[in-house]
Amino acid sequence: MASPPPKQTMKERILETADKLFYLQGIRAVGVDTIAAEIGISKRTLYNHFPSKDALIAAYLQHRFVQPRPSDKPPAEQILATFDSLERRFSAKDFRGCPFVNAVAELGPDDEDRTVRNIAVAFKESRRVSFRDLLRQLGVTDAEALATQLTLLVDGSIAQDLVRNDPAMARAAKEAARVLLVNAGIKVASPSADKKRGG
Repeated sequence: MASPPPKQTMKERILETADKLFYLQGIRAVGVDTIAAEIGISKRTLYNHFPSKDALIAAYLQHRFVQPRPSDKPPAEQILATFDSLERRFSAKDFRGCPFVNAVAELGPDDEDRTVRNIAVAFKESRRVSFRDLLRQLGVTDAEALATQLTLLVDGSIAQDLVRNDPAMARAAKEAARVLLVNAGIKVASPSADKKRGG
């Protein structure tokens, strides 16, 4: 018989609640009072775990900073699979865009010590570096530039889906990525081959 999942600590409960509310309703719209009330704790208890709302915002973004799982798929397939993953995410009812871009847009000049911006830049750069490393495995000459272009396709598809509410934006970005890869001399499967594999 499987053992029950470990009970969440109070810190984890606070972070999970903040994550949900910040992402769905906006960082500015949600105060610590709302988060504490949602959990059924006092503000003092919340502040015992996170000394300020800024600290909670930083923890929320770090919590969202998830590295992709290692894959044994060929590098080109891994790159294109990014867009399949985006399409699935766009189809979810709770999709509200990129939490890092949202945070930078919401907090702007109020992010005086640039904590939020620095976390957002680190996240975006981690995706670009992941693309670059895969492109280097494929022997691409200017992997840095192509990685940046692929990252722009990711962010552009997110923005387009957010405005249009159309998950097909990820598919369009995937086809643009396929063209970039082919132009860089990389052999990639045709879109019809993707469909046969369920991609």
